[in-house]
Amino acid sequence: MLSKILSFGIAGITGYPVTIELDINAGLPGYDVVGLADTAIKESKSRVRAAIKNSAFNYPINKIIINLAPADTKKEGSLYDLPIALGILVAQGDIENARIKDYVVLGELSLNGDVRKLNGILPMLISAKQMGFNKFIIPKENAMEAAFIDKIEVYPVETLRQVVSFLKGEISIAPNDNKTFESALKEHHFKHDFAYVKGQASAKRAMEIAAAGGHNIMLIGPPGAGKTMLAKCFPSILPDLTFEESLEVTKIHSVAGVLDAKKGIVVERPFRSPHHTATLIALTGGGQKAKPGEISLAHNGVLFLDELPEYARNTIETLRQPMEDGYITVARNALTVQYPANFILVASMNPCPCGYYGSTTHECKCTPAAIHKYLSKISGPLLDRIDLHIEVDSVDYEELTNFKLEESSAEIKKRVNTARDIQLKRFKNSGIYSNAKMNEKEFKEYCKLDKPSVEILEVAFKKLNLSARAYNRILKVARTIADLDGKENIEKQHILEAIQYRSLDKKYTV
Repeated sequence: MLSKILSFGIAGITGYPVTIELDINAGLPGYDVVGLADTAIKESKSRVRAAIKNSAFNYPINKIIINLAPADTKKEGSLYDLPIALGILVAQGDIENARIKDYVVLGELSLNGDVRKLNGILPMLISAKQMGFNKFIIPKENAMEAAFIDKIEVYPVETLRQVVSFLKGEISIAPNDNKTFESALKEHHFKHDFAYVKGQASAKRAMEIAAAGGHNIMLIGPPGAGKTMLAKCFPSILPDLTFEESLEVTKIHSVAGVLDAKKGIVVERPFRSPHHTATLIALTGGGQKAKPGEISLAHNGVLFLDELPEYARNTIETLRQPMEDGYITVARNALTVQYPANFILVASMNPCPCGYYGSTTHECKCTPAAIHKYLSKISGPLLDRIDLHIEVDSVDYEELTNFKLEESSAEIKKRVNTARDIQLKRFKNSGIYSNAKMNEKEFKEYCKLDKPSVEILEVAFKKLNLSARAYNRILKVARTIADLDGKENIEKQHILEAIQYRSLDKKYTV
């Protein structure tokens, strides 16, 4: 007898329908899977057989042929265990085919018949909903992840036996309750706050500008100056995620298997901080299954690279393309996937190998050759893509022992949100949401300068030997400073401050 069960697969962060056609007929006992199935799917024979028997059902001693359609698309993972098991039970008459035809079924089986959690449920459900499917049977551990998708019926299950009883009408399973994004957002609290960062007024100002305009930023200073603390506080002043942004981030984290199943959705802008020993694949994504890397996991959030010169040069050079385009393409033999990678880069570094070049409190012991070699690990083109370069010096004793709280992240965030609102109105219906992402058309329209500003910028361009990209970055930063100042046009003081954040170009570019 033939049975058909509808399931879904995933390519990157997009789901696609997979029909599991299963036929049981006379012949020598066997279990054949066709349709470009990977090893995990072929190994489902043992899991499915044990799960069916341990759930007190009969396993057929016949020839079982399973086709995963479309047959020309590669299928991966153990998510087809449950639909295959149900297909066998339908084919041998334990379940009526009419009762299951309207459901999309997803789930991995354990040997005792338990239904286990899957990665990538959210993007599959979203894609299925867009294609018109609205009834799903999924693992109970993925229920919270599905709770934020409205207008679908999700039935979370724990065991194969429970699914069969539900489909036969012997028991009822309540559809999954929906949750609102707003309720999840209210439950979130930041771990780090600028109120507890002593001193560093110039660095805080630069980070406010970076948050307001979506600009990349570099912190340069000696060990212990507070660079890492500043970076960890940075997400607390970024605008809250919108629901659409949250879904994008959650899809990536779900596919990568790093989503918190208890929360079900990402409500805080990601903060990813890979170690400097991270491989190229770990940063960009890839591997056998073309999984997303750190730069995609930082989508709509922050990628923090501590001690930037310590990273392998070929690794950090791969950042250049996604920093410009907002996505990265992972190409493998069997699959080419495009992952979003629209992040704010926050990088930190020492000014020299010992860390004290230019410090007001410690003497640098490095030779000019050693400093040159150390700084040459960062290329000029990469440095050009970092909008603000900030020198951070050590905090003095008086500031450190002052127990009065500094300005809180919440107060800074109010100014950031005001500036972002200006930008959203400015770039309405253009697909651009911050000054950092302006293209040439918007650049020419919104970054016009008066004569004094042009003269100042010309002197700086020649004196600092700036590139065309650095010139554009200065104007974009000046546009953000003007927005924070509530000014419609860029003025001389905005240009002067923006140039100040590029003054390290000549000092550190080698």
